[in-house]
Amino acid sequence: MTIGEERDSGTAQAWEALGGAPGLVGRVRYRGGGDLAEGPLPVAELARATVGVCGLAAAELAAVRAGGGVRDVAPPVVDEGAVATAFVSERHLRVEGRAPVIFAPLSGFWRTADGWVRTHANYPHHEAALVRALRLPSATPEAVRAAVAGRTAVEVQELAYGEGGLAVAVARAYGDPQPLIEPVRETGARGRPLGPAPAGRPAAGVRVLDLTRVIAGPVATRTLGLLGADVLRIDPPGLPEADDAYADTGFGKRSALLDLAEAADRGVFEGLLAEADVVVTGYRPGALERYGLGAGDLLERWPGLVVAELCAWGWRARAPWARRRGFDSLVQAGYGIAAACAGPDGTPGVLPAQALDHGTGYLVAAGVLRALASGGGRGLRFSLAGTGSWLVRGLVAGDGVPRGAGYAAQPWLRETPSGYGVLRHAASPFGEWAVGPSRWGADRAGWLPR
Repeated sequence: MTIGEERDSGTAQAWEALGGAPGLVGRVRYRGGGDLAEGPLPVAELARATVGVCGLAAAELAAVRAGGGVRDVAPPVVDEGAVATAFVSERHLRVEGRAPVIFAPLSGFWRTADGWVRTHANYPHHEAALVRALRLPSATPEAVRAAVAGRTAVEVQELAYGEGGLAVAVARAYGDPQPLIEPVRETGARGRPLGPAPAGRPAAGVRVLDLTRVIAGPVATRTLGLLGADVLRIDPPGLPEADDAYADTGFGKRSALLDLAEAADRGVFEGLLAEADVVVTGYRPGALERYGLGAGDLLERWPGLVVAELCAWGWRARAPWARRRGFDSLVQAGYGIAAACAGPDGTPGVLPAQALDHGTGYLVAAGVLRALASGGGRGLRFSLAGTGSWLVRGLVAGDGVPRGAGYAAQPWLRETPSGYGVLRHAASPFGEWAVGPSRWGADRAGWLPR
């Protein structure tokens, strides 16, 4: 079954936010069904639209690189079974047969004296910070439950952030509106000219410097890698990524470690920047500015770059949220989504996928592809809260094809060797990765030959 623009306003909304030509959006075609319609919010519509516009942006770039224009953009076809499987890729992952650790024991919802709080303690340094903040006698769920029961949710939240940890009071109402995509700067300069690209690889030869972590940013860059880009992820050596997270999102890229506080490593990084076409960042606002690597700094020095910035709470969020760290689960809690998904007993709920992460990732990839098709020289901003705002205010449940009938994940699961052993993983909605990920941090900090 296929649909067009008239029955899928979500795709039209996302494409308009990306600045795409209105006449193109009706070319996106969807087929099949998925299983993301569970719950009160239009998650399936979000998933379909974000993948759809990413496919359309890829087709647009392919047409531009072939010397064509709007009339030459091939209609992308999106299989909703592939979308549903990819949006929960971390759940389908198996590492040598072992299921991944998705949430650590101290991550979750906890009842407080006046409501609920959500914690995120998947990384050891965040767990240690939570233990310090709450003065826990032990790093156990029982200790957390006892420590928060007599405190307000906001008190727990502020104690955790004060120690460098992560906890968010569950909001009962939706947060302030945030833009889905925020174009912040066009330099007027053009990036490196891109010649024709091989079929199915519209981003071939594009060098993408990946400064992202966890899910949203890495989903964007693994998608760009599948579409042909040379993606190099750079992390600081003292902040290791979880193996299971990288096993899921490390496809389509290489991973190297550089300490930007060290002169030699900073020199290597500057060399990478000088030859990059795209920089994607996923650190909280202000974190990279102290190294002179904010979007403004980068575009001033290399005006032909495409710079895509991603944060949790939104670039227009009220203080102190704009500069705070966050994850999909925390934004769901703090933005009112968890309360909207609450069970009959009032216990906060969750979306059927980490849809803010995955959806934002495909939007970031789409924004980069569109910027490349337009010649480069621009900065774009995305946020999990912006995607959440669109989910609760812009999308309409049931606006599209029926879903669920006949869906099974198995056709979209693959087994691939990797640096972590054999992985069972979700395929991309856009095709197959040639190889599995190397181990995090194991690659050379250098570009491949063009």
